[in-house]
Amino acid sequence: QVQLVESGGGLVVQAGDSLRLSCAASGRTLSSYVVGWFRQAPGKERKFVASIRWNTGIPYYADSVKGRFTISRDNSKNTVYLQMNSLRPEDTAVYYCAARDYSAPTYDSWGQGTQVTVSS
Repeated sequence: QVQLVESGGGLVVQAGDSLRLSCAASGRTLSSYVVGWFRQAPGKERKFVASIRWNTGIPYYADSVKGRFTISRDNSKNTVYLQMNSLRPEDTAVYYCAARDYSAPTYDSWGQGTQVTVSS
């Protein structure tokens, strides 16, 4: 499977600030994969944030982040980014990147997560 490592978190930012998370992938070529971002707030279930089909670059977003977050990829670095703008306290969570083959029913590769804290 794909190995994933998140970075860019571990910071406390204020509401309205921006932050970019990175997800570095290794172990597989990603041309047939979907890479996504999920987040889990304290006491909450892990939820989908955004995803991108590696081959096409077509992104998908949860309604809660549309217009504020942008997912992108850098092919040369095998890295997916999550640019988060206009952050809100409710965005506070551990953010995970994940990967699946486009034909797979679920994500089967997960990173360790990175904390994002947004103060009010």
